[in-house]
Parts: sequence; structure tokens; C-alpha cells
Amino acid sequence: MLPQEVIRAKRDGRALTDEEIDFFVAGITDGSIGEGQAAAFAMAVLWRGMTRVETIALTRAMVASGIVLDWSQADLPGPVLDKHSAGGVGDKVSLVLAPMVAACGGAIPMISGRGLGHTGGTLDKLEAIPGYHIAPDQTLLERVVREAGCAIVGPTADLAPADRRLYAIRDVTATVESRPLIAASILSKKLAAGLDGLVMDVTFGSGALMGTLAEARGLAQDIVDVATGAGCPATALLTDMNEVRGTSAGNAVEVREAIAYLRGEAREPRLHAVSMALAADLLVTGGLSPDIATAMSALDTSLTSGAAAERFARMVAGLGGPPDLIERPDHYLPLPEVSLRVTPARSGFVTAVDARSVGLAIVTLGGGRTRADQAVDHTVGITDVVPVSGEVDQDRPVCTVHARTADAARIAAEQIRAAITVADTAPVEQPIVVERITRASGD
Repeated sequence: MLPQEVIRAKRDGRALTDEEIDFFVAGITDGSIGEGQAAAFAMAVLWRGMTRVETIALTRAMVASGIVLDWSQADLPGPVLDKHSAGGVGDKVSLVLAPMVAACGGAIPMISGRGLGHTGGTLDKLEAIPGYHIAPDQTLLERVVREAGCAIVGPTADLAPADRRLYAIRDVTATVESRPLIAASILSKKLAAGLDGLVMDVTFGSGALMGTLAEARGLAQDIVDVATGAGCPATALLTDMNEVRGTSAGNAVEVREAIAYLRGEAREPRLHAVSMALAADLLVTGGLSPDIATAMSALDTSLTSGAAAERFARMVAGLGGPPDLIERPDHYLPLPEVSLRVTPARSGFVTAVDARSVGLAIVTLGGGRTRADQAVDHTVGITDVVPVSGEVDQDRPVCTVHARTADAARIAAEQIRAAITVADTAPVEQPIVVERITRASGD
């Protein structure tokens, strides 16, 4: 079997066999398939798509490319649960959800990824924390999950290694948006983590990989059906990503916002709504709460009591970060020297945001990648972001840009200003959680 023939078959629209998919994934894993061939395969899948059967086969092959974690002897505090997001701008939900669910009895070995295109990555955010170890060995991972209840880490070299290579290639070849590749990438890591339950945040809108609600619904159904069919109970929520989620976007700035959230200092309403909804769904899926209302009450208690903040602190310390990060975030997460307030082109109310353009402005600052091997500047980003319906004028800026140089700040400010629509009247507020997806009947 030849790699180019598999690529040709998919390029021409033929459904691939399990054997062809297994062959290609094995080649991605051992390096016998070159980066150019992997990129061509990803582009062919983007253009031609995959059937549900193909997507399941791709997911299974990627899971089988490495080890599958077994938690049966780990003496964990509760069911092994996880949440994953399809991505967006300013999406720091994982940073607050994991310790919240841990404080309610769950065990969260969250395998996360880096930024893709204009979307931020949870691992990039956590690497802003001095000493935080995103790639612990299995012994350390088990210990931190057992003692803190959660550990947000990256996939190790032996956990879905095929996805590690393909993920980096997708980021720089304009193939990020492919539904089958997104589903297989997410689920290969999640199923390899040995989960008892999963909740998926499928974002849609200008800042998401799925531009429309219909596209997001299709991806959500793919993920739920494939995961559930593989023995992992799963649900998905469709959430709006037509603006920055929360009040910041970047890496260190989002960790700072997550800490403020856990400490109760500031909880931006839309960030809070989606975090609570996803966490509650996960508690019910994992059998830790009988219904959503009970789950919401438990989560609220985890925040008000400080238990969730304590879990976050334990996780950070357990993975090598500073034990007092949650008490002294400014000390460990400094902002760059240059800050620039972004004033609007006119006064009025924010009616729309091209969140993708805002995300690309972060990349321009150095907070994201344009090449797979590129380092990220964890300090740059934007803060004090005004939400849609917020009022702005020369004294109330759209946001504040934090950059390494004045020129970089000015360029990013121009990009962000162009991405904001301002009008005389405020728009009607839209819900952030739009729909819940469960397994399709008969699958």
C-alpha cells in the first residue's frame, strides 16, 4: 500500500477502508509518511470529508497509535471525567471547570492541546505559569489527580502520538476546520485517557472553528456518537463564540482571569454561564449529581467555599508550579511593559465582534503560532475586553493591548478596532448556551 494512493482515493472522494486508515495513521506515527503527505491527506479530508464509519476508524487508529491509560488501580476520588472545547478566543473555561468538578468529587485528567490557528490553547496558557509541567509521567499524573482531583496536561509522547504530529501540521496548513479531523483529534486523546464520561463544548461563530450553528451541531453529534459508541458516555453543549469569552485573551492574562474567577473577585457573566453549564452536565453524566439543579448548587458551593480555588492551587503545585500562585498571580504572571488602550472608531454600543480577527491580533502580537515549531510569547494579550452590548467611547476603551513594543501594540490595536462594530443602540442579548446534544437514537 502506498501513501499517495490513500491520499488520491480521498482526494477523489472515495471512502477509505479501515485498512487504509490504519496504514496511514501508522505511517504518521512512525514517520514513514512525510509531513507533506500528511498535510495533503489533511487537505483531502477537509475538502472531501469522511463518513461516520471512516471517522470512527480514524479515531480508533489514532487511539491505538499509543497507550491507553488504566485508572483501575489508581485509587482516585471519583469517576474519571473530562471536558473539551472545540476552541475559541479567550476560552479559559477548562482552567476553572476542572477544579470545580474536582471539588465536587470528580477525577479530571484533562488532556489538552495547544492553540490552533486563531484559537487559543489551554497548554499555552498553563505554560505561562513558571515551573508548570505539562508533560508529567504517568506516576506523577496519577498522584496529582488523586491528591488534587484534577491535572490539566498535554498528551505524552506515547498517548495518541499520531494526533500529536497531525495536530501540529493542521495548525499551519489551513486544515483546522475539518470536522472529521477535529472529532478524531479530540476523541483520540480523550479515549486514550480512559474516561468514564465526557462533556464537549462545541463553539460556533466568528471566533470558533465552526462558523455556523449547523456546522457545530454536526460536529457535536459526531463527537457524541463516536465517543458513546466507543463506550464513553458523552454529551455536548453548543455555545456562542461570536465574541471574546470573558474579559481577556492571550495566555498569562487568561490564567490571571481564571484565578480571579476562582477567588470570586470577578466572574464575567457569559464565562460563568458556560462554565457552570458544562460542569453541571459533567457531574450528571458522571453520576455525581442526580440532576442539573443539584449539580449547579454543588458547583456554586465549590466556588463560594474556596474549595475549587484550593484544588487549582494543589494542581499547580503538584505539577511543579508555585504553591502560592493563586495568592500572588501578579508576581508570577507579569504583563509586558507596553500597554495601549484601544479606543473605538466612534462612540456607542458594541453590536458585533469579529472574534477571529481578534484572535489573529493575538497571534500577531506573538501569543500564537504561524509555524508549528514557533515559540509563543505567554505575556502578551488583551484585557478589559468590553462585551457585545457594552458601551464604548474615548473614555471607555474597547480593550487594553499588552505588547512587547509600541509598534506591535499599535498594529494589534488597529486590527482589533477594525474587528469591532459600534452602533447607536445596544443589540438584544443572546444566550451563550444554545443547545444540548445527546447520542442520536439508533446509533
